[in-house]
Amino acid sequence: MPSDQTPLPPGFDAAATLLEWYAAMGVDVTLADAPLDRFEESAKAREAAESRAARRQAPAVPRGAAPAMAPALQGADVRPLSPQGQTAQVPTEATVMQAREAAQSAKTLDELKALIQAFDGCNLKLTAKNTVFADGNPAAKLMLIGEAPGRDEDIEGRPFVGRSGQLLDRMLHAIGYGRNENAYIANVIYWRPPGNRDPSDVEVAICRPFILRQIELVDPELIVFLGAQPAKALLGGDAIKQGINKLRGRWCELETGGKRFKALPTFHPAYLLRTPIKKREAWRDFLTAKVFLENGGMLPPT
Repeated sequence: MPSDQTPLPPGFDAAATLLEWYAAMGVDVTLADAPLDRFEESAKAREAAESRAARRQAPAVPRGAAPAMAPALQGADVRPLSPQGQTAQVPTEATVMQAREAAQSAKTLDELKALIQAFDGCNLKLTAKNTVFADGNPAAKLMLIGEAPGRDEDIEGRPFVGRSGQLLDRMLHAIGYGRNENAYIANVIYWRPPGNRDPSDVEVAICRPFILRQIELVDPELIVFLGAQPAKALLGGDAIKQGINKLRGRWCELETGGKRFKALPTFHPAYLLRTPIKKREAWRDFLTAKVFLENGGMLPPT
């Protein structure tokens, strides 16, 4: 009797093929043995917050009186344990303030790096393998800032080391620059988001004080934003509403620590790998940056 199933080719490994497909789709981090219902967790967290608020508003019990039965907690404002055994906290405004205070206390880049590595206020740290701080020459006049680490960066603990990083290195070398000589590279986010998803607004707000302090300590003559997201995260204002096609090539100013830094947004190398036709515009931006730096920080003629 004929079989209903098409025979598999010799040497076909179904398990390996499935794993490769998962990796291609961004499913490369195991968080738990069983799936978690994040919607249910959020509902429980809200119920717990409402319960605490109700208890704070309840009248005080007179001394000696029998206390009323407290309602049972429906949940807590924490998420399940991470693979490292740490508890993921729900970020709050207090977490952002904690990040600001920690960032401002750093007097050197080494101190700032140690503070970020010890900081537990960002839940991305719980699923990341490494804290990706920076790479390159901290005395460089040129500082390049991306959005967040990817898989390769998370493994090596250095920014821009994958395919997009290799393209970035070639672009820098084409204008006479290199990360080991006269360029410094960092990201707005210091830990890889699971599955390479976009960082949330809260995650950006928590990491923002650290990257601003990093900029102050490096004190570059020029900042190049690699993609729209770092420009939006650090510039704010009208930049938030604009895409990279409108932002790129336009001179901006970033004010932090009482100082103004010239900034130039351009395309992210990963975008250029997907859209090679845009490389000519990115090349123009890098040439503009080179002229600016070689002219002692003077804007090139338009």
